[in-house]
Amino acid sequence: MQFQVTIQRDAPGRFSLRSHESVEALNPKELFLYSTLLCSAYTIDSLLEKKRIKLPELELSLSGHLTTPTLQAESLFDSFFISYNARCSSLEDQAGVAQAIRLSHDKYCGLLQMLRKIAPLSHEISLRS
Repeated sequence: MQFQVTIQRDAPGRFSLRSHESVEALNPKELFLYSTLLCSAYTIDSLLEKKRIKLPELELSLSGHLTTPTLQAESLFDSFFISYNARCSSLEDQAGVAQAIRLSHDKYCGLLQMLRKIAPLSHEISLRS
């Protein structure tokens, strides 16, 4: 079984679920994914602010595959996949945005570091202007 959570930036420092459902509707496994996305997104925003790069659009999606065919209390994640999608203001901003995403993914987001200790974590970065 697989769970996926997607967030989008509404304004700098403000993120919401893309599905427009409330956070209260998420189950504990989805909340875990949601929290991880917020950690990475806030880190990216902070790094971009330091670089003075304004990002018009940012969307992050995290999916996790469970070890059981149905959701159970003892279900564990056995793999994760995170997707970063950003629309940059210019081609010149793309390098800075890519660097901020990589730093968040590889170094600064503590929840992503914890995911790596649980199960393999793969990712993709999609940038457009």
